[in-house]
Amino acid sequence: MELIDRLANVDTNYIAIALIVVFFSLEQILGTQFNFKKRPQHLLQNLPFYLIFFFANFAWAVFVVFSIEWLNDNQIGLFYYMELPIWLKLILGVAMIDMVTYWFHRMAHNIPAVWRFHRVHHSDTSMDSSTYFRGHPIEVFLWFGISNIVAAGLFGLDLMTLGLYFVIATPFFVIEHVNLKFPKWLDKTLGWVITTPNQHKVHHEQDEHYTNSNYADIFILWDRIFGTYKYKNPEKLNLGLKEFNHPKKQTFWYLLKSPFIDINK
Repeated sequence: MELIDRLANVDTNYIAIALIVVFFSLEQILGTQFNFKKRPQHLLQNLPFYLIFFFANFAWAVFVVFSIEWLNDNQIGLFYYMELPIWLKLILGVAMIDMVTYWFHRMAHNIPAVWRFHRVHHSDTSMDSSTYFRGHPIEVFLWFGISNIVAAGLFGLDLMTLGLYFVIATPFFVIEHVNLKFPKWLDKTLGWVITTPNQHKVHHEQDEHYTNSNYADIFILWDRIFGTYKYKNPEKLNLGLKEFNHPKKQTFWYLLKSPFIDINK
């Protein structure tokens, strides 16, 4: 259990940055799934989102820790009423956080006020590993950040479970956006349970029929259970959103203000 505790306390920023360095380098060397130019400029437009997240997360983490500790002190949540071994609580806990995040992600596509912020992530018409960075800070903290507290309150999850979830989920967050070719047999084997890069890229398809699908981060099983799973040949995908298909609308400053303006002008 000491090993699990140490693993749960790993700073996922190091994991994310290491993966970005590796996969962004591979994207420059290997044959990519989608061709596009000006990759360094693309990285520089996405990077400021991560810098905002990195510094603002210190303050937000205090709020999350306080909230979950309060829930734990008051023994709020389903698992407090069940006798389960600690290892099973951890496994189920990670799965339940992923399920709650699935529903928050799904709502982000269906609640217009939230979609205005979430579409910033979907705006990337030339997706690569740095797309992991692209997420409006208001959405990241005030929407998906709250989902973790909701999951803890519903199921009685502690900070170790949340930490373990992010250690497991962070590689998925990065690799799902990598601009490399992944074999289709992954989708037909592991893809029955976990989310593969090809399956997540369907979620970034311009066609709304596919955009509103494949919401899960770790377990694509949630999409299969709740009827939102869809598949499209990865070689025929058109990425991004049509309303952002202009160079000026791919810049950091435009994306940051886009939830507050009429982007159709």
